[in-house]
Amino acid sequence: MTVQLTAAPRGNTPTFLEFPLQLDLGSFNADIAVLGVPFGLPYGAAEMANDQSRAPDALRAASHQAYQVRERHDWDLGGTLLDGRDISIVDCGNVTADPTDHQAHYRRAEAVARQVFGAGATLITIGGDHGIPIPIMRALDVIERKITLVHVDAHMDWRDESNGVREGFRSPIRRASEMPWIDKIVQVGIRGFGSLHTEEIEEARAYGSDIITAYEMHDMGMDAVLERIPDGGPYYLTIDADGMDPAIMPAVIAQSPGGLNWLQIRKLVHGLAAKGRVLGMDLVEIAPSFDHGKITMVHAERLICNFIGACVRAGYYD
Repeated sequence: MTVQLTAAPRGNTPTFLEFPLQLDLGSFNADIAVLGVPFGLPYGAAEMANDQSRAPDALRAASHQAYQVRERHDWDLGGTLLDGRDISIVDCGNVTADPTDHQAHYRRAEAVARQVFGAGATLITIGGDHGIPIPIMRALDVIERKITLVHVDAHMDWRDESNGVREGFRSPIRRASEMPWIDKIVQVGIRGFGSLHTEEIEEARAYGSDIITAYEMHDMGMDAVLERIPDGGPYYLTIDADGMDPAIMPAVIAQSPGGLNWLQIRKLVHGLAAKGRVLGMDLVEIAPSFDHGKITMVHAERLICNFIGACVRAGYYD
């Protein structure tokens, strides 16, 4: 029996910016794919369907009217989203889950990501908690080049295991460090406390992770941060919403003051795209019920649109 890897957004939820829905990945042929991965690996019963699992469809539903975003002049980009170019973007829906097998959606997410990366397309993944980049990054082995991982977060996510679970939201960067195709790791916005023991910091430093705290980032500026990221790419960008300042992304479980502001994350996205090929990005750990006045959703949509526009203007699809 053929297992359906992805399903359409629930109910009457539109696709992201009303881009075409493509669930037949066997015929995948697009430049950019949007993918929802609602579920991570739970540490206990409470995490089996957490608030973050609602984020992919909540972001789709909260998107601005598609014709405005896709067709009007965007001052963030200096033109329309796709700059008048013939570029194909599809929404692949949400990775399906099996309540009797919590690893099933990881295997399916990896299979989808492998199809997208293997086709030379850019993948934009919406989580879900921060465990979901693990299967996405596994699929990056199809690139056959060493990849620089850029990680925006309040936390280092270097835990080896919690409650016997090694692929949950506390461990994605630790798991990435074990993947032979991941080389340099740059972690930006680290601050506060949580999900980190002192030995994990030592292990991250022993690996060679470049840890840039939020306070160092604010002092040195994003241009200096970009200079510490190796030139040429390829890159993968993983963004935990709590890496942003809660003033612009309040819809997170672990709010911590002092994160990246809008100007800083925009400069990081555009600067990284200009330095070399960004293979994909994910945005995770948005908890929709914690939002206020759609502040988080507005910034999340703007972030993804800036990423798309930056990739287009970097000439990835010419």
